[in-house]
Parts: sequence; C-alpha cells; structure tokens
Amino acid sequence: MGVVAGLVRSAFLVNAVYAESGREHGVTPQQGQLLCVLMAGPRGMSELGGMLGLAKSSLTGLVDRSVRNGLVRREPDPADTRAVRVALTEHGRVLAAEFYAETCRRVERLTDGLDTAEREVLGKLLGRVVLDNEVPEVFLEATTVAVRDTN
Repeated sequence: MGVVAGLVRSAFLVNAVYAESGREHGVTPQQGQLLCVLMAGPRGMSELGGMLGLAKSSLTGLVDRSVRNGLVRREPDPADTRAVRVALTEHGRVLAAEFYAETCRRVERLTDGLDTAEREVLGKLLGRVVLDNEVPEVFLEATTVAVRDTN
C-alpha cells in the first residue's frame, strides 16, 4: 500500500473510532472533537473554527447544539468584550475525559499488530507529517492530558 492510500485509509479508521466512541457517549464525532479540543481550556470561536476546520456557521451550529446538551457554555472573552469563548461545563468535562480515554484506548488498539519498535517509528513519522503541515493540537498526548478547570 502506498503512502496516500495508507494515510487516507488511516484517517477513515480514526474517524470510525470517533464515531463509535461518540455513539457510546451520546455525542456526534464533531462534538467529540470539540470536547477534546476544549480539554486544554476555553477557546475563542475563531480559534475553534481554525482548529476544527469549520466555517463560522457550522461552528456556531455545533456550539449551539453542544450548549443545548449541557456540554459547553459560552463565556465572555476577558481580552475582547465583543467576543466569547467556549468552555466545558462540569458535565462536559466529565464526558470529555471519558470520551477521550475511550477514544485513546481504541486508537491504540489500531496498532496492536505492530511491535514496540514499529510503533515508535510510526509515531515519529506521523509526528513529523503533522508538524511539517502545522496541524493544530486538536488531540492532546495521552500522557499530558489534564482537563483544566474553567470555572
């Protein structure tokens, strides 16, 4: 299999994991991604749009649905009184931690057929592709995750 097919099919695999984890936690894959992004702390709407690759109207709809479900809240941006930030609610924080942990377990299992050295090589190569393409940090390293208090 070539690089292009491997990367595209890997993306489908990871998207399927998000979808499956999301179904089990009662969120859409997009809401799961939003929760994971917000684990690092509140974000402004334009920052979220860039990180998630969503147009303003799509992001507004995603945030609106997430607010209605009690997962996130809008709060004033202390740096700009005209802007708002999106933060996890207590319920969202708990759900984000559960969704994140389960998603990590499932993604990790995707590499069960690799030995330790192969996993290290894969991690380094994927990390280089991500860094070279300046992909936003939308999913934190499992070893560095701490859901920040946003109250």
